[in-house]
Amino acid sequence: MQISVETTSGLERRLTISVPSETFEDQITSRLGKTAGQVRLPGYRPGKIPLKEIRRRYGPAVRAEVAGELMQSSFVEAIAREELAPAGSPSLQVVKMDPGLDFEFTATFEVFPLVELTDLGKVVVKQPQAEITESDVDEMIEKLREQRKTWANVERPAQAADQVTLDFSGTIDGEAFAGGSGEDVVFVLGAGQMIEDFDQGVRGLTVGEAGEFSATFPDDYQSEELRGKTASFSVTVKKVAESELPELDSEFFKGFDVTDGGMDAFRKEILANMQRELDAALNNQIKTQVMDQLHALHTLQLPSAMISREIDVLKNQMLQQFQMVGQGKSKGKGAPDIDLPDDLFQEQAERRVAVGLIVNEVVSSANLEPAADRVKERIETMAAGYADPQQVINYYYGNAEKLQQIEMAVLEDQVVDHILDQANVEIISASYSAVINGSAVAPAASAAADDVDASQAATPADPANTA
Repeated sequence: MQISVETTSGLERRLTISVPSETFEDQITSRLGKTAGQVRLPGYRPGKIPLKEIRRRYGPAVRAEVAGELMQSSFVEAIAREELAPAGSPSLQVVKMDPGLDFEFTATFEVFPLVELTDLGKVVVKQPQAEITESDVDEMIEKLREQRKTWANVERPAQAADQVTLDFSGTIDGEAFAGGSGEDVVFVLGAGQMIEDFDQGVRGLTVGEAGEFSATFPDDYQSEELRGKTASFSVTVKKVAESELPELDSEFFKGFDVTDGGMDAFRKEILANMQRELDAALNNQIKTQVMDQLHALHTLQLPSAMISREIDVLKNQMLQQFQMVGQGKSKGKGAPDIDLPDDLFQEQAERRVAVGLIVNEVVSSANLEPAADRVKERIETMAAGYADPQQVINYYYGNAEKLQQIEMAVLEDQVVDHILDQANVEIISASYSAVINGSAVAPAASAAADDVDASQAATPADPANTA
């Protein structure tokens, strides 16, 4: 077999592979011989069909079949001989396959880029250190009570923090507008679920009372048509309810799988959960900083085949979030077809591919392998939050695919540790809440995230979005 290698552009390589005619024809003849013993033709006894007749009838199909198999096997042999590492499947094209001529074909593919690691001492990381205080536990318990609060109807005027149920209709310049009316709309006063003027207009009303007021939509309102406009609203209050927090008793503790030990056991359970959350947040924030800087400190040529595969992965992940199935399009019954553009995922895919290549080089250069004790510790930590931890542990060790996922996650942690050993690490003191909300390492990003959360929380019950 003869091989020539050509660099067509960047990471793309084209192999021209030539297989001697004798080798090609011998394989065809052997395949035709097997075919002769398997087919049945009128006028011929089984196994007695002349090879000439078999070749006449099946020769072209067998030739194409053998050519396909020979291209695959020859390609594998060729890349091993030339020490090439394809980053994706090759595009195979026949050049010659006529009888009497050497079989020749080309294989075009991309190779992995050469990754030259930069000085890892250039990586700068903020590493928060935080301890969970008694007041942090107290605050978490109050949050848990708030999440499990109930509502009791009251007959007094509505006030801040009350839950109200009402019907409303609105007009602008005497005309109704889209989303300007609703029935049995439920929201909490002061929670930012309605525009401010609407929220204020409802306060002071009692059950059965009708009210009229004007409300101006903010200049940054999500509906451009309503920004800055003033609407006249008529409302009828149907219910006013105030919240009631649950008592810290055995019934409440039971909801958190604490059946013995009372308040002390409950606080211990909450503290353990908070510690796991804190550890996860610290690890994630440090890892994010490391990966961001690895990406920023390296410039790579990226194989387009890898980017395309990553785009497909991201597309499917997004579709799965909407309970859809398919490669870029929904196939679910009754669900709309969605064709997601590649551009939507291009930048994220490129970053993930680049970081993956850099991390692989760190693993290779440092001879890193998943540490068995860390894999065991990670699985046990994950299992601790379940009612039957041993069952979860057995599940992971009994499932090769799931175990490999844990091993890869541990290996990524080891990469981060390896880089931190050489990086410029700044230790910063922080509170539990600052670590959890991200402000300890990225206050601007955290504030932006809070703004996004607030806007998303306000969207569903805005007056113009209830129809």
